[in-house]
Amino acid sequence: MPDLAEIAAFRFAYGLPAAPGQAEAGALLAGLRGPDLMAQAWPAHGTAEILPHLRDFKAAREARKAAGEDAKAAKAATKAERRAVKATKALGLTAAQAGFARAIDSETPLRERLVAFWADHFTVTPRNRTQNAWPSALVEEAIRPTLTAPFATMLQAVVLHPAMLIYLDQVNSLGPNSRRGEKRGKGLNENLAREILELHTLGVGAAYTQDDVREMAELLTGLTFVPERGYAFDAARVEPGDDQVLGVTYGGEGVAPILRALTDLAVRPETARHLAGKLAVHFVSDAPDPALVAVVEAEWLRTGGDLAAVVAALLSQPAAWAQEAQKARQPFDFMVAALRALGVTGAQVMALPEQDFLALVLDPLAGMGQPWQMAPGPDGWKEEAEAWITPQGMAARIDWALAVPEKLMATLPEARGLVARALGSRAEAGLVWAVGASESQREAVGLVLASPAFNRR
Repeated sequence: MPDLAEIAAFRFAYGLPAAPGQAEAGALLAGLRGPDLMAQAWPAHGTAEILPHLRDFKAAREARKAAGEDAKAAKAATKAERRAVKATKALGLTAAQAGFARAIDSETPLRERLVAFWADHFTVTPRNRTQNAWPSALVEEAIRPTLTAPFATMLQAVVLHPAMLIYLDQVNSLGPNSRRGEKRGKGLNENLAREILELHTLGVGAAYTQDDVREMAELLTGLTFVPERGYAFDAARVEPGDDQVLGVTYGGEGVAPILRALTDLAVRPETARHLAGKLAVHFVSDAPDPALVAVVEAEWLRTGGDLAAVVAALLSQPAAWAQEAQKARQPFDFMVAALRALGVTGAQVMALPEQDFLALVLDPLAGMGQPWQMAPGPDGWKEEAEAWITPQGMAARIDWALAVPEKLMATLPEARGLVARALGSRAEAGLVWAVGASESQREAVGLVLASPAFNRR
């Protein structure tokens, strides 16, 4: 029978072995309040590291256009473009390695799980070769620092981040009657406004209208991005006049009315209901106990969306500590849990050459159906087990479990010891027997990592 430490390791962390002192809600929450040691140990980039490469790319693109029929100049400019793209790609790959290393090594794994949850909630994906580094920058600058802040703080940080402004085409949105809009003959782009209402706050089916979407889009005009300095507010793009969203009028200069609107959205009952349900589904069950959701929702409303209090409310409920594993591990969860069980360290992952990291980690992750930071749409990855436990997905997991561990490790772990390390009390007698009867350590490892017990949390 699983004890609290084992339940916490599977449900709120990345599997066994359990992190020290993470056996109960209080310890898990204490880890969130402490310093972000993994970000210090395995740092990743932010906007400041991306901008020089974007400026180089822009300059090279302009030089190539200016080269005309000068083949030598055009060739040099093309090479400069490729160098800039390669540099942004390298930032993204290093951040991916850091993402794995943090999840593997963390002694406060709930932090890493919450980072992954909110990064998925606020999905951004690269749409061209210059955008590979943006998703990780959003995580570093807008999500990791705000995990225990009021939700409004996180929401504001995300909405104003260049990654989100680029991904949802806010950079192409102009007030039709603004100075720039009248001059260019261009108008609103409603993508960001719609996703803020539909995905980020109120939820699908909430009582907002197309008029609310349009008014929100008009309110957001002014938010943009320029390679020279990153996020910018351009008053010349702003649609003149006040805007009314969900019956509330917002007016004033600069970004202040936008921040007020986001704060109001963050504490609405619809937002509390939507995100309480989403947290419960992600961490506990595809069909969570309504009473658990109600407690989390009530705490959201009581505290104004204080994320530390909301997580504490989730962890306070007996349903969150049920013995039965009710969720399927998504591919990233599966791979991190496997690496931890095998004894692979974050330092080993960070030391992998680029081609090895791609071949042994990122390419197989994509083969399992979850390419790194490439969710198919702004609504992120699916939660239900049926989306992940498929014949194709399980075949990819089995192939990885059979082929990759022996490439990462000098010696594979002893089979029966791996069963205990990876599964604890969840190891069934039949699996223990089959592992002991395996013809090779390779097959034994594959059996453990492919087992139903290992693929559920």
